Amino acid sequence: MNATEKLENVIARKKSNICVGLDIDPRKVPEFIDKTTTGLARFMLSVIEATSDIVAAYKPNLGFFEALGPDGLSLLKLVTARIPEDNVIILDGKRGDIGHTGEFYAQAMLQVYRADWTTVNPYLGFDSVRPFIQDKDKGAFILCLTSNPGAIDFQRQEIQGKPLYYHVARKAVEWNELDNIGLVVGATHPEQMIEIRSAAEKMPLLIPGVGAQGGDLERAVLGGTDGFTRPAIINVSRTVLYASSSEDYDKASREMVTKLNGEINRLRQQHN
Repeated sequence: MNATEKLENVIARKKSNICVGLDIDPRKVPEFIDKTTTGLARFMLSVIEATSDIVAAYKPNLGFFEALGPDGLSLLKLVTARIPEDNVIILDGKRGDIGHTGEFYAQAMLQVYRADWTTVNPYLGFDSVRPFIQDKDKGAFILCLTSNPGAIDFQRQEIQGKPLYYHVARKAVEWNELDNIGLVVGATHPEQMIEIRSAAEKMPLLIPGVGAQGGDLERAVLGGTDGFTRPAIINVSRTVLYASSSEDYDKASREMVTKLNGEINRLRQQHN
């Protein structure tokens, strides 16, 4: 089973396209939570335990863990080790470097932190992507059209009559020999997502930007899945992770995921 098949199976089995982003920020966790790595671990693991049966994936963002220093990396290893085997781990580090550097980045993310998928910057070309896709069981979501306002600076610039993000999508299709490449496409670009979905053919999309960044869930789901005919993962971070500041935060996280699943499944029924 390759990485995309595993992802599709998890989505079907969990009946969920939701990925919970583990953007751990000590300033946002409930006040009564101990801000030590032990307390932060207990907080994240409680959310994971409360939601793992109804979400497809978890996406730890390396920057939040790295900012905590060496203890943060130990925290990352602990959390990824405790994510159930039947959930997909997407490690968000946006790596992309050449030679041995890229190989060691891949080793850290795929082996040390046991990621199923990583996020990779394609700016340096195929040799910087290769280390992350050599194993068919491991996948890479390549940055295509990101959700931030600065995406317009480069990603939407035209080359030979087509925007750069389109060229990235088509090049990713060429590289996808092991069926383990996907694309990152922000929910803040719903019209462009339709174009990318067509260019990406059967590749899965990782869609950030729903919720706090203003992306529309319905447009993201329908555009990203092409009416539920293609795989897509909708990443939601702060909306779920910090759903409540009270002691029932884990219950509130589950309720938020349940609500999101309900909205998506309602759309699914309408299009089946």
